[in-house]
Parts: sequence; C-alpha cells; structure tokens
Amino acid sequence: MDAPYDPAPASAPGGGSPATATGVMTSARLTIAGPDAMQDLGRRLAKMLRPGDLVLLSGPLGAGKTTLARGLGEALGVRGAVTSPTFVIARVHPSLGDGPPLVHVDAYRLGGGLDEMEDLDLDVSLPESVVIVEWGDGKVEELSEDRLHLVIGRAEGDETVENDVREVSVTGVGPRWAATDLSPLAG
Repeated sequence: MDAPYDPAPASAPGGGSPATATGVMTSARLTIAGPDAMQDLGRRLAKMLRPGDLVLLSGPLGAGKTTLARGLGEALGVRGAVTSPTFVIARVHPSLGDGPPLVHVDAYRLGGGLDEMEDLDLDVSLPESVVIVEWGDGKVEELSEDRLHLVIGRAEGDETVENDVREVSVTGVGPRWAATDLSPLAG
C-alpha cells in the first residue's frame, strides 16, 4: 500500500539540501510497496509530464528505476518495451499517439558529466520529448533548470533482500515544478 503524500522537503540526491540555480523547488516522499506499485507510480508520473520534461532517477541497483520507467512508458503510450538501456545507453520510444516520445537513458556506464552525454544529443531531443535518465546525478542537470528528481531506496531500517518496499523522494527543481502539486503521485 502506498503511503500518504508527505510534503516535507526531500534531501538532495547524495544527501544534503537540494541546490538550484533558481532556488525554486517542491518535494514529496512516498513509500512504494513492491514492483507493481513502482510501475503504477510511473503511470501516475506520466500524467504530470509534458514535452521538454527531464526526469532523473537515482538509486542502487535493483531499486526499481527501470520498473518505474516501464510504467511511465506504458502510460505515455510509446512504442517498444521499456527495458534497461544499460548497454545501448539510450533508447528513443516514439509515441503511438499524439503524446511525446520517451527518451530513456541509462548513464550508469558513463563516468563524466555532460561532456560525455553530448554525443546522445539530449539537448536536441529534450524540447519535444520526455527524457528520463537513470544514474544521471551530476551528469545531466545542466540540460534544464527544470527537472524532476526521484531518489529510490530501500525502506529505512530494512535492508533485507526479500523486502520490496521502497522509499521514494521526489524533488521538483525550477519554475516548471514550483507550482506543481506532487500529491497525485501518492495515488
């Protein structure tokens, strides 16, 4: 069962307080109980997104980043199965309808910052697409002053492998997200 919406400020990825060029942000914390609920979070998130949105997903291996992206792609109505793009780095999923395409990036194997990401031409595809980047911390923030950052981790106090409960911290950065109500993400 998903936890109620918590408007408490989330910490920045990697700890500390989120820093933005504009100082404008909003946040929420969610508890997600299992892979089906994570995929459903992706579906709810898709309803909030529009062309030009940049979404960063952070968390350890197996946290549910690709599962969330799968639900997002399903709700956006894009072509192709949304799977981990670890070995191809990026996949473009064209829309099957009138919605935006989804650009799904896995920056896990990329070490550098935006310089290494330039070959992907994300700055070109961002205005007409929804771009979701797994492992994008410190690598793609310069693409947009407006971005949504989701940090996924195991539920606090329970590090057992059998536990599928995840804590998700959602931080909207920039003017695009300042007036956005994140409570629909709580389901």
